[in-house]
Amino acid sequence: MRIGLLHSLVRKEEKLLLDEFRARNVQLTMIDDRQLVFNLQSGFDVDVVLERSINHSRSLHGLRLLESAGVRCVNTSEVARVCGDKILTSLALQEAGVPQPPVRVAFTETSALNAIEELGYPVVLKPTVGSWGRLLSKVNDREAAEAILEHKALLGSYHHSIFYIQKYVEKKNRDIRSFVIGDECVAAIYRASDHWITNTARGATATGCPVSEEISATSLAAAKAVGGGVLAVDLFETDDGLLVNEVNYTMEFRNSIETTGVNIPARVVDYTLGVVQ
Repeated sequence: MRIGLLHSLVRKEEKLLLDEFRARNVQLTMIDDRQLVFNLQSGFDVDVVLERSINHSRSLHGLRLLESAGVRCVNTSEVARVCGDKILTSLALQEAGVPQPPVRVAFTETSALNAIEELGYPVVLKPTVGSWGRLLSKVNDREAAEAILEHKALLGSYHHSIFYIQKYVEKKNRDIRSFVIGDECVAAIYRASDHWITNTARGATATGCPVSEEISATSLAAAKAVGGGVLAVDLFETDDGLLVNEVNYTMEFRNSIETTGVNIPARVVDYTLGVVQ
């Protein structure tokens, strides 16, 4: 069995995964997406690739190129395509009947402002592609909306040319991140912060969260909606139940192993090895 690891930087998560592969006497082929060149007329000398790239474009196209060469990928390029675009994620959740906050998508400043007014303040403006809580804007009133929309329009990049608008959910300074591997929700954490953005990459504190039936069922439904595999699901708690905020296909777990008592990298490696068995 020939296993590859598609990566950018080798961070704490990748080092933990490498340790787990070594513990199983698996020889890895390290595939650095910064140096990789694909020959479309030849194959690729691995059977399975575990994707750990931090660049969405490289992940998406690298996975698709690997798949075209007959390589099985964790996660698949289709999962990366859906999870890497918030509009596609929201569509997948909507089509599967998975609860999420109200969302509007608009293509001009005028239509975006109309959508925000219809949803009601506050709302959150997000780039369609992005991670780690970057470039998010909480919009509390019309004056702020007009200023932010104008600013995004003037930036002119693809990320700012489509307006993804999500109704702000009052989450009482915390949300939940669950970890789905295959057909099991293996662990979950609370992410708490005084700031309205509760990403651990932005300084939020992680504590253990028991995996309730509702957390498991909602997380598995979200994972299935986007194609399944190795995924992190971000959840909001509300009086009416859990809402899915986002689904992440290159999940980070360094702050969640001791917190949950679950050896997440070991579970990821076992799942990856099981793909070819």
